[in-house]
Amino acid sequence: MSPSTVTHRVRFLRHPHPGFPHLMAWGIRIDGTDLRVLVAEATRALWSRELDEDDYTLRESEESLLGQHAPLYLDQDADGARARAHFTGDSPPELRDRDTGASCLLGCPCGIDACWPLLAMIRATSTEVVWSGFHQPNRPEWGRLPLGPYVFPRPAYDEALAAPVPLTEDPLAPLLGEGQP
Repeated sequence: MSPSTVTHRVRFLRHPHPGFPHLMAWGIRIDGTDLRVLVAEATRALWSRELDEDDYTLRESEESLLGQHAPLYLDQDADGARARAHFTGDSPPELRDRDTGASCLLGCPCGIDACWPLLAMIRATSTEVVWSGFHQPNRPEWGRLPLGPYVFPRPAYDEALAAPVPLTEDPLAPLLGEGQP
């Protein structure tokens, strides 16, 4: 890490998947903010060009932006090895873009992560983990999203990944309208 590199904090969360509460998902916070909130901000202007604002209330628009992605469901393994491998750049083929090698950090709310993924390059060294080149492969015209790069010190990253914060519900549930009429 060079002295001018800005480092970030990552926190991994384990909570019920928003669409499939019987499955435990891997949520992500960067510097205390849910990655889905960061993506909503990064894509707000892009979506505004595609959607007719008269078709949605402000609340529906916000729920749609925040709900465009879901935390990943990674099959359970006893020691969390699959999640550690995935989040350090050794993603399974179904969660990796075959052309770019980018890994899926967020998936689709439908439950098929690769359906509407948020992809980024993950580069892990002995001293840092870097997430960069965020993009939505189903919207190539959007290009790279204005997210990151995020540089995480490797020891803190590994510690966060080894001890995800357990939650009883998706932290964005109140903002996604879940449980509301």
